[in-house]
Amino acid sequence: MRKKSTPLIHKLDAAFNVFTFSEKKKIITTSGGLKVMSNYTLIDCPTLDILIIPGGIGTRILLNNKKFLSWLILNKNINIIASVCTGSLLLAKAGLLSEKKATTHWGAMKFLKTISPSTTLITKKKYVFDTYYTSAGVSSGIDMSLHIIEKVLGKKIAKNTAKYIEYNY
Repeated sequence: MRKKSTPLIHKLDAAFNVFTFSEKKKIITTSGGLKVMSNYTLIDCPTLDILIIPGGIGTRILLNNKKFLSWLILNKNINIIASVCTGSLLLAKAGLLSEKKATTHWGAMKFLKTISPSTTLITKKKYVFDTYYTSAGVSSGIDMSLHIIEKVLGKKIAKNTAKYIEYNY
C-alpha cells in the first residue's frame, strides 16, 4: 500500500503559530458581533516573526490607544509587518509609514494622508511593500498573504495554498 502524501497546504500549520493579542486578555466583540478571546496581552505576547494588523472600524479606536501605538513602535523591527485594509492607519499613526509608499482601502486614502502626510499613497495596487506591507481592501489581503507565504515558504506552497482556497494567484 502506497503511503498517502501530505498536501503542501498542511505545511502552513507547521510553519505558522497563529494567535491573537490585545491590550488586556479579554473577550473582544467585533463590529459584526463575533466574540474573540485574545491569547495574549501586549505584555506577555511571544516574540513575533510576522505581525498582521487587520482593518475595520476597530482601527479607529486603536488610533488613540497610546499603549498599542507605543508597542507597535517598539516592535517595528518584526521580520514582516503587514496591514490589511485600514490596518494601515495604525502603521501611519505610529509613524511607520512616514516617507514610505503604502496603500489602504480607497475610502480611507484621504484619512491616511491626514495622519501621515509624507506617505506616498499608491492606488490601483492590491498591496504595496516598502519596509512594511499594506493591502488595499479586505480581499487584497489575500493576495498580500499569498505573497508573504511565497516569500517565507516558497512559490510552490503559495500556489498550492491558492489552489486549496480556490483563488487565482
